[in-house]
Amino acid sequence: MSFSGCLNPFAPKLDTESGASGLISDRKQIDGVFTNLQYAYSFKDTTIYGEMLNEDFTFTYRDYELGVNVSWGRDEEMKVTYGLFQNSQKLDLIWNDIVAISSDSTNVVRSFNLTITFNPTDIILVDGKVNLSLAKDAEAKWYLVQWIDESNF
Repeated sequence: MSFSGCLNPFAPKLDTESGASGLISDRKQIDGVFTNLQYAYSFKDTTIYGEMLNEDFTFTYRDYELGVNVSWGRDEEMKVTYGLFQNSQKLDLIWNDIVAISSDSTNVVRSFNLTITFNPTDIILVDGKVNLSLAKDAEAKWYLVQWIDESNF
């Protein structure tokens, strides 16, 4: 019996016609930013996430216990996100309605639901809004400049 003409089912050929490349957007449209964020969270992909952050990126959230806003830059954001991606079993990010958008699309407020599963008995549900400031690069791709977390967490 000869297997010389058989395809290896454990090393299938890359399917370039199924639209799988549609999971990641080129970010030339605002929807592409949200598609890529959802992809990065679903697949816990810090490479895709990091490519979306401007070098001067700032993340801000409200520390309700202290009653203050806390901010950090791109490097700290990558460390925090890496830790979340590594320590969770599953992340489900669902984007809801765009609540507000500036006429030039540089500011977008959008509601979301995030389910963080650390293990079957430790699941956190986060609901809220992101308030994003965006800018385009020389290739007309959108980048995140600022992320203000307006969630219940």
